[in-house]
Amino acid sequence: MTDDYNDLALYALVVEHGGFAAVERETGIPKSRLSRRVTALEQSLGVRLLQRSTRQFGVTEVGQKVYRHARAMRDEAEAARSAVEQVVGTPRGLLRISCPVAIAQQQLARVLPSFLSRYPAVQLQIHVSNRKVDLIDEGFDLALRVRTRVDDDPGLIVRPFGSICEVLVASPGYLAAHGVPQSPDDLAGHSILSMNDDQRAQRWELQNAAGEHARVEFDPRVAAKDFPMLRRLALDGLGIALLPQMVCAHWLESGALRRVLPEWDLPLGILHAVIATRHGMLPALRALIDHLAETLPAALDTQPAADSAA
Repeated sequence: MTDDYNDLALYALVVEHGGFAAVERETGIPKSRLSRRVTALEQSLGVRLLQRSTRQFGVTEVGQKVYRHARAMRDEAEAARSAVEQVVGTPRGLLRISCPVAIAQQQLARVLPSFLSRYPAVQLQIHVSNRKVDLIDEGFDLALRVRTRVDDDPGLIVRPFGSICEVLVASPGYLAAHGVPQSPDDLAGHSILSMNDDQRAQRWELQNAAGEHARVEFDPRVAAKDFPMLRRLALDGLGIALLPQMVCAHWLESGALRRVLPEWDLPLGILHAVIATRHGMLPALRALIDHLAETLPAALDTQPAADSAA
């Protein structure tokens, strides 16, 4: 029976990585051993779990059902191990984290050194991307996200850390040449630099302190999920950009950029962590979350100095 448990764990890895070669690259377990153990599991269960050939890899219908049970079994085993480590262990081991690019560059890089110094046995693997990851299917321990509403998935634990304000900015030169918008409707005639690269036609939902809302629809001159590049284009007079205030605070203070429609902005983005629900939490993950809760709010309020790429 022990062999079946181990084989189920290896089978779950193969399904999650989409094949034997990917598991070998990630874990170092030889493909030959993986294939042999999965075959033994199929023989033990009396069913075919995988459809595999030199060109194709697939999971059968019953294989999908077995995978869900295998994953649940592995999660329960990890929860049992974490319950013991909470009592007898100190923070150690590898944590996989997903983090948006701007947060990684502006805040996370400033708060992690003290955490790593305090917990030398903890390793961090940080996936820096604006893509929303699936914590469970992709094997992440924690994801940092910025949303106007926090995630409400019942399978996730959410921990808010603070708010991020996004503002409209442009260079004085651009405004002198093209005019200063006096209302959200005036933005229709301007060159827009957008951080949303999902589609051609876009819109902003702006609001003011009085609670009024305005919808601005536009075709961006440049669309890219890269704040430093959009800031550089705005500094060079290419258009009006909507950027997190923390990304452009230095240039607003120096006058290199000016607020556009300062009474209007987007709803505040909430920086929060999401963790997959488990019966226990590893000491390293708990220590990291506590550290972020202590340090990120202050890091959001303290603007970093200008970088050389600006």
